[in-house]
Amino acid sequence: MSKTRIVILGAGFAGLQVARHLKNSDFDITVIDQYNFHQFQPLFYQVATARLEPSAISFPLRKVFQQKGNVHVRMAHVKNIDTTGQRVVTDEGTFDYDELVIATGCTTNFFGNKNIEQYAYPMKSTPEAIALRNRLLMNFEDALAAKPEDLAAIMNIVIVGGGPTGVELAGAFAEMKTKVLPKDYPDMDFSKLTIYLVEGQGGVLINMSKASQAKAQEYLENMGVQLMLNTTMQDYDGKTITFKDGKTLPTHTLVWAAGVTGNVPEGIPKEILVRGNRMTVDEYNRVKGLSNVYAIGDVAYMENAAWPKGHPQLANVAVNQGRQLAANLKNVLGNKPMQAFTYKNPGTMATVGKSKAVVDLPKFSFQGFFAWLTWMFLHLMLILSVKNKLIIFIEWATSYITNDTTLRLVLLPTRKQVELAMEHHEYKQDPVLNKTPQP
Repeated sequence: MSKTRIVILGAGFAGLQVARHLKNSDFDITVIDQYNFHQFQPLFYQVATARLEPSAISFPLRKVFQQKGNVHVRMAHVKNIDTTGQRVVTDEGTFDYDELVIATGCTTNFFGNKNIEQYAYPMKSTPEAIALRNRLLMNFEDALAAKPEDLAAIMNIVIVGGGPTGVELAGAFAEMKTKVLPKDYPDMDFSKLTIYLVEGQGGVLINMSKASQAKAQEYLENMGVQLMLNTTMQDYDGKTITFKDGKTLPTHTLVWAAGVTGNVPEGIPKEILVRGNRMTVDEYNRVKGLSNVYAIGDVAYMENAAWPKGHPQLANVAVNQGRQLAANLKNVLGNKPMQAFTYKNPGTMATVGKSKAVVDLPKFSFQGFFAWLTWMFLHLMLILSVKNKLIIFIEWATSYITNDTTLRLVLLPTRKQVELAMEHHEYKQDPVLNKTPQP
């Protein structure tokens, strides 16, 4: 008898968990992703600030599934899903399925502002983190020969969004300013380097406890970060930010961390989508109104008594949904009942800098050095391979002792690299770089 065909869209935390827990099963599994590697998103900001190399937080998918004949990895962009014919259409061919798992995660939400989309630096993938690192390092090379009237725009770094990503980036930039860059550029006055954190609400980390919010804000202010709270951006032309109150701020570096939206493939009915462009699912992660289609992770929206507004878009939720779905697919194959997904929040955390972090557990919160150790330990445990864990630990230990790293490399793409990217997916979906539809 032929095996049940499972197609998994996305190899993030959720999709990878399903595939890993089914790799020795009687299913025939195809994993489709635009990249051939798994990315550890919580540490993108450390790649962007030259603390870690991209290879330290990435792991080749084919390495994960070596010698597993029932798992096939395909590097492709999904064009649409034919839920009636049960097939996925990609730019690399069509894949038929018996069960479809959508684990496509989220992408940056620019809220319809095309200028911000074109000129700002998002950070939802490894290539985007590398681009931000290059922009940041090139700023200081440009500053050496800049005219006085151009210096302010070069030396202003603006981050929009006061969530964990924005706070962690701001703290990392502030540490670079005081501990790293003066060593690299002894002839430059870094008192002129200003880091702004723009947030539309009245505080940072608004989804955490009041104590953690206050401590994170205190950390940032003491580190020299300029907080612009209750402030909303209106536009950006690549050189100057315009705020809704009419004020302006010159900058060549705008980091956009102000929101996400679900990556929903074409072919999914619009009526099942909810706020944040997430797909409505039941307690078994089955997509509402569709047969043999599941959604897990950030792109899924599941309401229950404990989570009436849906689960938070966190790695831990994605990992647990992936594991539960894999178990349920095995149950279906063995004619056993499926088990409903339940989630107990283990807590949230964010780091602001060396020995500075905030942790919220279900019953209490704590901040400072031990919170920072907790943050490091839990993130290391989530890294996929022992080798990567070791590399990251060594880099963190070295940075802790020396207040420095050796990773500040500007690696700009060559013409051939751009041509290769155009040929193999990378820019085909980019509305800015790809003005003309690709064949």
